[in-house]
Amino acid sequence: MFVRRMRASLRGWGGVGAMAVGCVLALAFVLLLPLTQSRGEDGGEAGLGGQGVATGSQAKADDCKNSEAQNETWEPSGADGATIDAIKARPGKRKLIVGVDQNSYRWGYRNPNNSDADLEGFDIDLVHRIAQDILGDPDAVTFKAIPTSQRIVALQKGTVDMVVRTMTINCDRLGDVAFSAPYFKTGQQVLAPKSSPIKGYDATLANKRVCTADGSTADDRVTADKGSGKLPSSVEITRVPNQLDCLVRLQLGEVDAVITDGALAASQAAQDPTVELKGPAFTTEYYGVAMNKKAKDLVRRVNQILVDYRADGWQASYNTWLSATLGPDSTASKPPSPQQYLLKS
Repeated sequence: MFVRRMRASLRGWGGVGAMAVGCVLALAFVLLLPLTQSRGEDGGEAGLGGQGVATGSQAKADDCKNSEAQNETWEPSGADGATIDAIKARPGKRKLIVGVDQNSYRWGYRNPNNSDADLEGFDIDLVHRIAQDILGDPDAVTFKAIPTSQRIVALQKGTVDMVVRTMTINCDRLGDVAFSAPYFKTGQQVLAPKSSPIKGYDATLANKRVCTADGSTADDRVTADKGSGKLPSSVEITRVPNQLDCLVRLQLGEVDAVITDGALAASQAAQDPTVELKGPAFTTEYYGVAMNKKAKDLVRRVNQILVDYRADGWQASYNTWLSATLGPDSTASKPPSPQQYLLKS
């Protein structure tokens, strides 16, 4: 088990695009796209190793001291184990089954301008890299689109091998699933119309309707801060299954603001020039690849992949998908290398 405390901050950005186009695309993504994408013949359910799977335990929620700054994971390793062996033994070509988002612009989304409607984005690039390393084929993946609130359930039931879906590492989740080392750094921010009097995550949210994704860290934070008095009790929370639903609600005037990861909010602002990020990030968070707690060998393998990906691949993916919204300097978004904070116990 390994521990590292990390601290960082994230700046905000504005957006470009057209509101009408953004609304239409958002509604199309939410209502019309299928729930799964298989890039091959094998569309079956995932198993997580069977008997003899390598076992271990990351930090339980009670042991985690700071959900915004602490991650515990296992040492990187290129070796196979029972979980990886089971993945390789599946029939058919598409062997790795991964839970992703298909509605997050530039992270995991179906490009309507792509004739094949393949999933694209920063998270999807990472999935292809993992498949290439483990199976020797970047396309040896069956994607399963899952809502925010079902990410942990999908891992615990074994319907996916891993989740790569802008999933923040935090104390509560460490009690339910295993995480890789972080692959991205961000923070919670407020997204609202440019004309709104809302100034950020503060008293200007009084009597406002805010939207969060059910089961997200934003939802947890807003609920807790209302209860503790850090936010006005008059703040009204609207919860939706997927984060993009919040942008649609905002565009329709059903809510006054969206609270989500700044990295996601920046991409949403790029779809609608009438909205912007309000105020600085008020948390520091890290995205990790989530896996079943019994899949220790898979976690270690992904950590090794992240070591290599950070050195060769991460920046190219950032340049392709995120530089337009987060800026060309990726310093604020790139977490430390796993080698810098994984300490052998």
